Amino acid sequence: MFKGSIVALITPFKNNSLDEDSYISLIHHHLNNGTSGLVPAGTTGECPTLDHDEHHKVIELCVKESKGKIPVIAGTGSNSTDEAISLTKFAEKSGADAALVVTPYYNKPTQEGLYQHFKSINDNCSIPIIIYNIPPRSVVDMSVDTMARLFELKNIVGVKDATGDLDRVKKQKDKMGSEFIQLSGEDGTALEFNLKGGVGCISVSANVAPKLCAEFQEASLSKNNSNLMAKAKEINEKLMPLHKSLFIESSPSPVKYAASLLNLCSDDVRLPLVKITEKTKKEVKSAMKHANLI
Repeated sequence: MFKGSIVALITPFKNNSLDEDSYISLIHHHLNNGTSGLVPAGTTGECPTLDHDEHHKVIELCVKESKGKIPVIAGTGSNSTDEAISLTKFAEKSGADAALVVTPYYNKPTQEGLYQHFKSINDNCSIPIIIYNIPPRSVVDMSVDTMARLFELKNIVGVKDATGDLDRVKKQKDKMGSEFIQLSGEDGTALEFNLKGGVGCISVSANVAPKLCAEFQEASLSKNNSNLMAKAKEINEKLMPLHKSLFIESSPSPVKYAASLLNLCSDDVRLPLVKITEKTKKEVKSAMKHANLI
């Protein structure tokens, strides 16, 4: 159910408020261009600066507008266990298909703390939960053994892996088996990730290249078809400059600028994020041209 090109949706703003019209248009843009799943209110959606009402609204709108056509994996993580439970309960009530829950940031919990955090969410909800393991942002790194313990629980179904360690894919597959859903959290390593046992990517680049990212994922998951693998490699090379340019400065500022070039939404972000520099704009534009997006 959760595989292929899953977009980490940006949250459009206008005058520092949620731009609902642009957000709804974005969702339909993905429905029309082959995206396999939607992630509202993730890090790319600037969840740290959304208030609770806005957080709820972007999840509700995403569920409503997608109408069950593709899965909605709502971002519901927090470094407060009670808050993560509350957000996950809301996502479940709203009709989301799953929750993406990040490892608690700043607190630096131990492996046992990580286990108890996710177990508490699991025990209070009935929605599938995907662990979001991203040490560069959260500082903590969930071990394979801790992940395996969590996979024994009823609702833990997989991981969005943004560790940057491609060896993890095989280790996690060996430990948990093929039923454990492994999604890449990095566009730039998605090809190798899938070759090692992954089944998709929660993508930033898909915000502005949904069709290409969908075609790439479909081709890269056809491991026994040499023609499709050649196609996957070709698309990957086409998109690689874009993947890199969207992280020259803190995300999602670059991807929002890229989206503005396509008239999908404004490039407004909320403090402490700021708009990208002119130098970065040139890099993003160049990458968009390389991918024939503009």
